[in-house]
Amino acid sequence: MLTPEELESRLDRFPRLAYAGLPTPLERLDNLTRHLSGPQLWVKRDDHIGPGMGGNKGRKLAYLLADVLAQKKQKVVTFGGLQSNHARMTAAACAALGLQAHLFFFAPRPEKLPGNLLLDDLFQARLHFIPFGGGGDGSMTLEMTNRLVRVLSTFWVGPGAYFMPVGGHTIIGCLGYVQAALECLRQAEAHGLPVAKTTIVTAAGTGGTLAGLTAGLQLLGVPLRVLGLDIGKLWRAFPASLAELVNGLGRALGAEIAIRPDQVPLIERTYAGAGYAAMPAETNAAIQLLAEQEGIILDPVYTGKAFAGLLDLVRIRYFRPGEHIIFLHTGGLPGLWAYAHEF
Repeated sequence: MLTPEELESRLDRFPRLAYAGLPTPLERLDNLTRHLSGPQLWVKRDDHIGPGMGGNKGRKLAYLLADVLAQKKQKVVTFGGLQSNHARMTAAACAALGLQAHLFFFAPRPEKLPGNLLLDDLFQARLHFIPFGGGGDGSMTLEMTNRLVRVLSTFWVGPGAYFMPVGGHTIIGCLGYVQAALECLRQAEAHGLPVAKTTIVTAAGTGGTLAGLTAGLQLLGVPLRVLGLDIGKLWRAFPASLAELVNGLGRALGAEIAIRPDQVPLIERTYAGAGYAAMPAETNAAIQLLAEQEGIILDPVYTGKAFAGLLDLVRIRYFRPGEHIIFLHTGGLPGLWAYAHEF
């Protein structure tokens, strides 16, 4: 177990860039709490983190791009779904740093570039559309998919580029959410939340955010909890991948974590609907409800689906009486425009 000061000191050993917006606000959702007659709801506004219209990937990119600069790389390769927030924010950050971003999408090139894809193009990222699949359909593990794409990307980009796994799913990148765990703890205490009765709820796509938060809270040894809601049914053996990442984060920070796959705080598949990027009616309703009650916008791929899951958990009384729920808003607003027809 580490004190907050010890954890902060160990995180400071790793170089990171400074992106505006930290610490992100922790806000009460009083209107929605009254509307639902359930636990007190809060929102952690990681949608405020730059660059490129914001989102949680800014925490990861702060560490990842510091590593890119330290290695003196000029090209950055990553991949994701068509509405990947990670790809969009990577493109924006690379533009600001004078780096060349190469984004791979394993789908046909759309006739028009909506939402995040439009921004990727405006940031002058090189967009590579390869319509023969690349994992993300539940048939491959995260690790297998990353290895495959790393090899394939060398044929298009050449050797010597910095490869970022999908979603920034690396130990270096996920240090950003170990830092966020410390930030959440300090804010919860400052707001007078009962830490032992407080749960952070987050979308889990590639799971790096969940892994970083889990590792941070394990290292701090505090009863503040985290719960990830799978939004895509993307990966085979997903909990095993997350457990490996959590334990690796512990080692990187000079402390022992020994979490098993069955201990990863993840509700898998239940709230993923038909799969990644598919928008069920419950997601549509959740987006509209939060907009109407609190004036906060969610996206259809990640936060909208996770918030729909949170609403169902409130409905079925999953949380204990007197509990406080912090919904981690991971951003993704540009993706909304790609789903305008759904509203």
